[in-house]
Amino acid sequence: MTSPLLDWIWRLQAIAQSGLTYAPGEYDRQRYEQIRALAAEMATHPGGDVESVRSVFSSMTGYATPLIICRAAVFDGEDRILMVRETADGRWTLPGGWIDVGDSPSGATEREVLEETGYRVSVSKLAAVFDKRKHAHPPAPHHAYLMFFIAHLQGGSPATSIETSEIGWFGADELPELSTGRATRPQIMRMWDHHRDPALATDFD
Repeated sequence: MTSPLLDWIWRLQAIAQSGLTYAPGEYDRQRYEQIRALAAEMATHPGGDVESVRSVFSSMTGYATPLIICRAAVFDGEDRILMVRETADGRWTLPGGWIDVGDSPSGATEREVLEETGYRVSVSKLAAVFDKRKHAHPPAPHHAYLMFFIAHLQGGSPATSIETSEIGWFGADELPELSTGRATRPQIMRMWDHHRDPALATDFD
């Protein structure tokens, strides 16, 4: 769950970002820049890398809205789930990533699986839409929604990518060390429920 302080930081950043998009005058822009700088200082207090956070905040433009991430739950005939080891932190997660402009949610999911694992899949169900603030993810500089899809293997062969160093299939009782910034254990375990009962309603929040 997100702490109140992190929620306030995100909200200040969002106010600054939207204000800088629509501010009519230079004085207003200066005030919104000050709000953004204050949010960065709050996010890194005490003793953190303020400039790195400022750089992340400054890269966010336009009206502020939550970002969207897709994750694919792909199962094999032995009831195992497909996972990738992230080069960024050496831990494991479901294949997926940011949904790009021009992508549909399902198309982005199928593309991410192919790019990260070498497997071709087809999406069959939206299993969950989770607000990262309401789950046990570590703090992040952005507010994001996670879209989890059930997908079925169509072909291909295992291949790593710039973002992934290993690919593996895991049973529910043998999950590896997880990259919890990307997906948590309860979220991944919930995918088995949707895999085993396709009639389950989509989870949300």
